[in-house]
Amino acid sequence: MVLDKLGDSLKSTLQKIAKSVFVDSKLVDELVKEIQRALLQSDVNVKLVLELTNSIRERALKEEAPAGLTKKEHVVNIVYTELVKFLGEEERQLSFEQKPTKIMLVGLFGSGKTTTAGKLGGYFHKRGKKVALVQLDVWRPAALDQLQQIGKKLSIPVFGKKGEKDPLKIYSEVEAELNKFDLVIVDTAGRDALSEELIEELRKINSTVKPQESLLVISADIGQTAEKQAKAFHETCDVKGVIITKLEGTAKGGGALSACSISGAPVMFIGVGEKLDDIERFNPKGFVGRLLGMGDIEALLEKAKEAISEEEAQDLGKKFLKGDFSLLELYEQMEAMKKMGPLKKVVEMIPGFGQLKMPKEMLDVQEGKLAKWKIAMQSMTKKELEDPEIISSTRIERIAKGSGVAASDIRELIKQYRQSKKLMKHLKNPDQMQRMMKRMGTQGFKMK
Repeated sequence: MVLDKLGDSLKSTLQKIAKSVFVDSKLVDELVKEIQRALLQSDVNVKLVLELTNSIRERALKEEAPAGLTKKEHVVNIVYTELVKFLGEEERQLSFEQKPTKIMLVGLFGSGKTTTAGKLGGYFHKRGKKVALVQLDVWRPAALDQLQQIGKKLSIPVFGKKGEKDPLKIYSEVEAELNKFDLVIVDTAGRDALSEELIEELRKINSTVKPQESLLVISADIGQTAEKQAKAFHETCDVKGVIITKLEGTAKGGGALSACSISGAPVMFIGVGEKLDDIERFNPKGFVGRLLGMGDIEALLEKAKEAISEEEAQDLGKKFLKGDFSLLELYEQMEAMKKMGPLKKVVEMIPGFGQLKMPKEMLDVQEGKLAKWKIAMQSMTKKELEDPEIISSTRIERIAKGSGVAASDIRELIKQYRQSKKLMKHLKNPDQMQRMMKRMGTQGFKMK
């Protein structure tokens, strides 16, 4: 997950609340210090951290728990709501009232604008929008080639002109063709710093393209300087939103997220990996939910819609929740989840699961492993597939010889099956699930 260390620190802090006998000023002070430490390690501005934690301390000590919540649950709720407010509170979405809707991406050199143009295009292409990409970076020699390669992978047309050094001329030549699209994403040049030359170029492009949205692309590793950049670009071309890239690989992402939230340009998307579909809408409520191990149901449903049809999901879900699924059904379920992305990322979106200490091997199902398991299943009898509990050591040796798959891989498959059944029993039994949630300190938690 993005900001893994921050999330682990915050989850650990909340678990201390859950294990405590009662809430007093000593516990609140300890909680506040640990939140401060976690945020400062993620490069969040000291002043902002103090403002946030002072608000948490004051509310935790003064407010009475509302009906239906214990004091401990109310303190968890306070941490959640204050962090959401800290990161911008409400999600801001793009509007598609005009056709075509034009989005111009701006930012410094190396921020990942061109890749982000492709990711953003792919995101809306999957959601039924007719998308075009336009390359107006005339300074970087390979910019057009890079965008064309991305466009080819996504089946999205790319407009540009090799050798032309005037971005305004390129746009005027392709403008008429762009009217048939729902969404036009314009990639622009960057520099090593926000120079007068870049400012002038962006002003000219902005007045020619007349985008409905100008979005600033910044790298998460710039930390707290994100606020300064957001303000400077806003003055240049009326930036209304920010896309933060490389958030999966840095501890400084907290600085960029918090800096943008106070700059007047809210974070709208985050880049969470190197693949072209590793982009997510930024929803402060869901993002904080994931950090605290409470899940992000909206993001989970969105991933599911991208990967499999509603009919497939319902069919697999019914079989799985019964707790009496076969090996083949387990395989189908894992294949479906694999389409949604790495299992670790999917699980952390499920409410409550982010705090479960699930076995690492259960979350680390690689493509190669699934392929081996499928081959092994082809050497199993119908009875073995329907009831894997009958698969003894001698049967494992027979399956291994017949499939060419190592006996250790087949044992791992059986282990995965048993762990999945055990987990489903927790989900099927409300009392067990309630006890599990209570241990994690999320019982009765209500997001406002």
